[in-house]
Amino acid sequence: MSGYSIQALRRLPLAALVLALPLLVCGCDHGDSTGSPLPATKNVKASSSSLTAFDLTGHAFDPFDATGAKAIVFIFISTDCPISNRYAPEIRRVEAQFARSGVQFWLVYADADTSSDAIRKHLKDYHLPQEALRDPRHMLVRLAQAHVTPEGAVFLPGGRLVYHGRIDNRYADLGKERPEATQHDLEEVLKAIVQGKPVPYSTAKAVGCYIPEPK
Repeated sequence: MSGYSIQALRRLPLAALVLALPLLVCGCDHGDSTGSPLPATKNVKASSSSLTAFDLTGHAFDPFDATGAKAIVFIFISTDCPISNRYAPEIRRVEAQFARSGVQFWLVYADADTSSDAIRKHLKDYHLPQEALRDPRHMLVRLAQAHVTPEGAVFLPGGRLVYHGRIDNRYADLGKERPEATQHDLEEVLKAIVQGKPVPYSTAKAVGCYIPEPK
């Protein structure tokens, strides 16, 4: 990372962090500011037999066992990424909108150093949905082709990946934030699934903090 590490960022005061964010271009992915539908990617199917995600009690858990779900959504977040934390209200809004339509949501914490207690505190502090998983071995990260936090992934029943990428286009790039999003990619994908229509986007680059490699 260019001059900064995640550990160093955690020690920065808020004002310094704001100044440092534009310098982290190599530490975070770039946003897709065009808002155009992207070409379809190859479908990826989850293999539940090899899943090693964990619930917050430390037990192995297969999130694809959501019987009757119209779609399964993973939102990759972290406790210490400022961009990820700023998406908490939007995450709450989208979950509340589609959970009642049969969409199953999971918040996924992929940093192996983040404990279950830290996750519980994070969920409480940011008033996030309580369905959360730890993914220290990055099984879900790889299936979802996720790279940064925050980032979403949508699977259909049977484990077929139909969308992965940004939640919306609020961030065009690091340090380039719109007053409000003009395209809500994740919401539009879920709306199409609930209505039985083809998904309008298969991927769109997310802007955020890189997911650290598993140890």
